[in-house]
Amino acid sequence: MGGRNARRGLRLAGTFLVPALLGACAAQAPAPTGLPSIYLPLASNNAHIDVDASRDMISAYRRNRGAPPLAVDPELQRLAEAEAAAMALADRPSQAQTVKAAVQRLGYADVNANLSAGYHTLAEAFSGWRESAPHDAAMVDPRATKMGIATAYAPGSKYKVYWALLTAR
Repeated sequence: MGGRNARRGLRLAGTFLVPALLGACAAQAPAPTGLPSIYLPLASNNAHIDVDASRDMISAYRRNRGAPPLAVDPELQRLAEAEAAAMALADRPSQAQTVKAAVQRLGYADVNANLSAGYHTLAEAFSGWRESAPHDAAMVDPRATKMGIATAYAPGSKYKVYWALLTAR
């Protein structure tokens, strides 16, 4: 009798658990190419950075380094998008100090700016920023609570993809 009850219990559990697990997998399904979004190439006109995946990756890294997670701030996001577009148009990375000062004038405190070019995926950019002491410090600044991240594509540029990560409090 115990075996039959156990099998019935497993069937009932499967009735509820399998759909829940499949739903969870669907919520985290990889991009149509089969690659997670952090590995998708951003060197094309129709490519867009996955802001939520970026936030999650950077926040997990911050937690591992003792810093709180970040929330995407709509205004910082717009500023990051504008800065990435301006760098792509100028075909050169901006100066972080200039961008930080502009963001501070808007009322943000403890502003950090990772401005770079040439990384074609989020994974590449994240790895490059971790390996650069100033960029790493900007990512893990424990005072930061908000972020915006953007890329812009410049097809005629040797860099192709320009990046702007802004963090602030």
